[in-house]
Amino acid sequence: MIDKRIFPPLLDENRLDFPDIDEAITYRDGLVAIGGDLSYERLLVAYSLGIFPWYNKKDPICWWALSPRMVLYPQELYVGRSLKKSIRSQSYCVKVNCAFEQVVACCAQKKRKGQNGTWIHAEMEDAYRQMYLHGNAHSFEYWQNDQLLGGLYGVQIGRVFFGESMFALVDNASKIAFVHAVDFLRNSGVALIDCQMYTDHLARFGASEIEFSVFKQQLAINSVLPLLQPITSGILYENIH
Repeated sequence: MIDKRIFPPLLDENRLDFPDIDEAITYRDGLVAIGGDLSYERLLVAYSLGIFPWYNKKDPICWWALSPRMVLYPQELYVGRSLKKSIRSQSYCVKVNCAFEQVVACCAQKKRKGQNGTWIHAEMEDAYRQMYLHGNAHSFEYWQNDQLLGGLYGVQIGRVFFGESMFALVDNASKIAFVHAVDFLRNSGVALIDCQMYTDHLARFGASEIEFSVFKQQLAINSVLPLLQPITSGILYENIH
């Protein structure tokens, strides 16, 4: 007899609730459900529960909650010696929310090893644009001579920042933007940065894996707490030589 728990439930488009996450982790490698839509309201509920959308352009919407979960605690950020040197020596400007749509578009165009396409297709771009317009998504950008050369974006709910993607057109651009972003988020009260899944790149910055049950507890506490300062738009840091 086939165990029905191995089949992902279909979401009801008229309801915003999600199926049991523990069952998804145990039986479906974290695939919580399929279907629904990418409305702002549904995305807000999903991220608040630790669920995120991830699917290819021609596939149905897939909703995931991975365990273990890769996270970075801002106070544990590690910056290597060579990157510290680049941060001090380069002439650049880091801005926040000055080119959100450009950052998302550049992340979508970035070619990634082992991937033929991108999960940041037009439907996803529009979804994150709506999150940005509602004040729940932000971009951190690396600029040189008024040119956008790197950056990252993510979703913010309370004191949690969910990193989504980054890009760089010159060496260290996204890394420098990331370091300044983490420092800014820490000063704003953010206690938890969700990195979703393990990569060596994030591990070198001090990110580590925790069980989803622990992540869920920390998310529940921090997502309802207000930031110490709002995330608006403008220059975050400027280093001119």
